[in-house]
Amino acid sequence: MSFADKARNKVDELTGAAKERIGDVSGDDRMRAEGAAQRGDARARQAGEHVKQAGRDAKDAVTR
Repeated sequence: MSFADKARNKVDELTGAAKERIGDVSGDDRMRAEGAAQRGDARARQAGEHVKQAGRDAKDAVTR
């Protein structure tokens, strides 16, 4: 996973968290839901990247 991918996922996660909090404070359920979804998407992408990296690491360990 490249640094750019990690940074993009982190920015999306933080943006989602901010939207979620703004929605909570303002009582805007749509904003809160949008933020929760954005944060969840970013976490899922990050988890997928971790799985791919673990697969690469396992492959490298076997081929050595």
